[in-house]
Amino acid sequence: MKHPSNREFFAYWDNKRGDARAPDRSDIEPGAVRELLGDIFVLSYDGDAGYPFRVAGTRVCALLGRDLKDKSFSALFAPESRREIEEITAVVAEELLGAVAGITATSQDGSPAHLELLLLPFNTRAHTPISLTGLLAPFDNGYGVLGDFKLTSWRYLAHPPQRLVPRALRKLAIARGLMVYEGLR
Repeated sequence: MKHPSNREFFAYWDNKRGDARAPDRSDIEPGAVRELLGDIFVLSYDGDAGYPFRVAGTRVCALLGRDLKDKSFSALFAPESRREIEEITAVVAEELLGAVAGITATSQDGSPAHLELLLLPFNTRAHTPISLTGLLAPFDNGYGVLGDFKLTSWRYLAHPPQRLVPRALRKLAIARGLMVYEGLR
């Protein structure tokens, strides 16, 4: 992570999770990250709706020139980056892995703006909607309203190997009843 805000938020999140793969949403205290709240957001895990914003900080809304509540997160990205950001978001929520990404956006005057995106999962609990949090931090100020986000780089923040459970295996663990495997004889 290059941006100090992302490093600070990740350190707080990492401390709150302890030995777990991710902290519960209720473990995150807004007062403890008060100076970062303007850059922090929470997304709903709803791929069909483009992972809508549940909450977005004031600086994130100002960067995009509008209130983001219930707006699609993946729609912020240019079409060539949209599928990739949706896959990254799904892996963060389902695998409980953090991710950090470099983003280039276009400002109103057409100049490029560089940002760093941090996506972090919350622990999943029965009968509660899945959500994840993140922080969007520009490297320079004064861009005005940004749009047309493009992924320039990204990586997952992996856990030690013994904690990883592949997504396919976790889905099989919750499957019940008759299972049909297509393509086998």
